[in-house]
Amino acid sequence: MSLEYPDNLRYTDSHEYVELTATVAKVGVSAFAVDQLGDIVFVDLPEVGDEIVKGSAFGTIESVKAVEDLKAPISGKVIKRNDAAIDTPEIISTDPYTTGWLLEIQATDPSEIDATLSATDYRVKVEGA
Repeated sequence: MSLEYPDNLRYTDSHEYVELTATVAKVGVSAFAVDQLGDIVFVDLPEVGDEIVKGSAFGTIESVKAVEDLKAPISGKVIKRNDAAIDTPEIISTDPYTTGWLLEIQATDPSEIDATLSATDYRVKVEGA
């Protein structure tokens, strides 16, 4: 099965993605993570105004198979969270990049994005191709 990894996004080793526009970062989980987790039944996210730190857990995602920590791909303050993903976590499974995003963060150091993987590099990492 071929999963999508949009080229405009950057990816982490822990399977989160980040889309940086100026200093605002949209964060979610990759199609690979969704595929590995299976049916997502619950997501726990920080509140608007909370600070998150790159590499640290900022919430959890739960599927019928497992509960996994969500790791911040970039540091900053939460300026928006996707309450639809909290209320209806299945949207993360069906559309992780458009309707299933998790947070928007006001990045404190946008250059942290440089430590993430391009779509091509991420695809090689997870699919070996």
